Amino acid sequence: MLELNFPKFPFRFKNSENKISIFDCIRKKFVILQPEEWVRQHCVLYLIEEKGYPKSLINIEKELIVNDLKKRYDIVVFNPDGHIHLIVECKAPSITINQQTFDQIAQYNRVLSARYLMVTNGLNHYYCQMDFKNERYDFLKDIPNYNE
Repeated sequence: MLELNFPKFPFRFKNSENKISIFDCIRKKFVILQPEEWVRQHCVLYLIEEKGYPKSLINIEKELIVNDLKKRYDIVVFNPDGHIHLIVECKAPSITINQQTFDQIAQYNRVLSARYLMVTNGLNHYYCQMDFKNERYDFLKDIPNYNE
């Protein structure tokens, strides 16, 4: 797999029926290693190891309904009170992040109302803070640490 723009993390892999899987510490199981999954697993460990987010507040690949359509978010981080703190949209490294990507996460956020958004393809990362009053998002240099 391609080296990504994240710190190096110690992943666990296994090979079964000529398919490589990576261990997901949130779902507590091995999942097939695809390019987007490679980005998602880096992002999860980045949030835990670098930003201090507790594993217990992180959720991966759950279904939500957007405009009567079933969608799946990549990563959501909850606040201890149950409200959503952060939504992360992961793309494969070969996918260019563009306005369509931001439109996708904005649609999800109409339902989820997260304070922060992150969009990444593993090579480029974009961070935003929601300004609900003015119905826009402001770009940040980084996502805040958990305790900030």
